[in-house]
Amino acid sequence: MILDDSGNLYGSTAGFGVGGGGTVFKLSPVSGGGWTYTVLHSFSSRQDYCGPAAALALHNGSLYGTTYCDGANNVGNVFQLTPSGSGWTYTSLHDFTGEADGGYPISDVIFDSEGNLYGTASGGGSLCDSSCGVVWEITP
Repeated sequence: MILDDSGNLYGSTAGFGVGGGGTVFKLSPVSGGGWTYTVLHSFSSRQDYCGPAAALALHNGSLYGTTYCDGANNVGNVFQLTPSGSGWTYTSLHDFTGEADGGYPISDVIFDSEGNLYGTASGGGSLCDSSCGVVWEITP
């Protein structure tokens, strides 16, 4: 879970949701106690439990994360959720191939001071039999 400046909590699930592939959700504090639960995005994976398996990052008002085995190639992707009107807009920033760029990301994502996004993937890689894993970077 991560907390924004307004006291909202954001989190994710690897499975369930409308599409069965996990969700990204928000918990907003209610005056007098309690929380309001809102699903921001449901992943429609071809397999169960392919959604986010690690913590999200909040950067400049957008949420960032990875899915374990969702994405165009079924080996995970990096995504961004941006507030848009009364909802959130989903953008896939990178679909892993399971080859040199990696696959099956399960780590948290982080930003550096320049706005570069980093994480690791447990599969892929070019220095062994494609099952060593990689550290990846996405630049703005």
